[in-house]
Amino acid sequence: MRKALGLFAFLAFVLFLFAAAITLRPFGEPPHTEMDSYFIEHAQEEASANNVVTSVVFDYRGFDTLGEATVLFTAVSGVLMALRHYGGKEK
Repeated sequence: MRKALGLFAFLAFVLFLFAAAITLRPFGEPPHTEMDSYFIEHAQEEASANNVVTSVVFDYRGFDTLGEATVLFTAVSGVLMALRHYGGKEK
């Protein structure tokens, strides 16, 4: 029974991967261009930024960028605390 369940799960996973591969867009074809056009046309007026990438990262997606920075800071702090060496004498 356990072997059959494992085989069923494996076949379901393979079918999922096959369906995902079939529905992929052709290489280089963007999925949606309405948002791109909007950002390019309105970045200077709305965000007062000459660089469109900068306006998207820091103005349109500011909270998302702040969240990513917080996660990175927390990860680095955790690693530094875990690797901290106390200067005590070894026995």
